[in-house]
Amino acid sequence: MIQHPIEPIYDKNSKILILGSFPSVKSREEGFFYGHPQNRFWRVLSAVYKVETLLTIEEKKKFLLENHIAVWDVIQSCNIVGSSDSSIKNVVPNDLQKILDEALIDKIFVNGKKAEQLYKKYIQLEIGREAICLPSTSPANAAWSLESLVEKWSKEMLNS
Repeated sequence: MIQHPIEPIYDKNSKILILGSFPSVKSREEGFFYGHPQNRFWRVLSAVYKVETLLTIEEKKKFLLENHIAVWDVIQSCNIVGSSDSSIKNVVPNDLQKILDEALIDKIFVNGKKAEQLYKKYIQLEIGREAICLPSTSPANAAWSLESLVEKWSKEMLNS
């Protein structure tokens, strides 16, 4: 069983919550969300908000808080082989209530179909809120180009 090693990023002004499934091996090593250089999460958010690509963890944290974005994952602990979402078993979900109690979350987004599936199975009924599924920024989601990801994420996030 692997424990989620990264604390959620949010503050009382956060309005958007973006949830992934569980951090990749690279993210767990780095100690921050979407740490694999091939994951397009930070490039997508940078393009959506028209800022320079975020490089350091401090830049990323500052950006998220300035733009009222909270980031965390659906899973608190699980069995997983490497970074393979399809291998996830024995899920213990994160308790999102602390974020929802402290922040003004208007919309919840999930990053990809696996995060959506896990959210619906373990969290949605518990908190009584639906999540909007955005196409995954994972490099495994080769069907979506960076440009098409930016377009779809912009449409959903900027209409929040």
